[in-house]
Amino acid sequence: MTALATTFATGHVGLNVTDLDRSVGFYRRVFGWTERGRGDGYAFLGDDARLIVTLWQQSAGEFSAAAPGLHHLSFQVDSVEDVQAVEARVREAGLHLYHDGIVPHAEGASSGGIFFEDPDGIRLEVFTGAGVHGEAPAGEAPTCGFF
Repeated sequence: MTALATTFATGHVGLNVTDLDRSVGFYRRVFGWTERGRGDGYAFLGDDARLIVTLWQQSAGEFSAAAPGLHHLSFQVDSVEDVQAVEARVREAGLHLYHDGIVPHAEGASSGGIFFEDPDGIRLEVFTGAGVHGEAPAGEAPTCGFF
């Protein structure tokens, strides 16, 4: 079987949320994105170059890791300093931060980041490809799979 395209890239990710205004505020504050569009029950967020996340107020309750679907949403940044900047914003927002800070993806890896939740309990990761040191919370297993 041949590939349909030479490269696939994520265009944007759509997330169901319970409170649109709260979620827009969270994603703008933590990630620094701007609102690129808004309608009745939805908002588009992104940076100057692209749409990154769409938020849809179509849910009740909280994200469930026990149901099939999204495990976590991961964003790569350029440096450990960028991860630290996001970590500071997450801590200021008082949200749940797994592993209490920046950790490697696995034992001996130099890539790693932070793992946290948005206001609806959707699990998020911000990571960088190099420069992370310390003990990996899950040993040789991928840290991102165990939060």
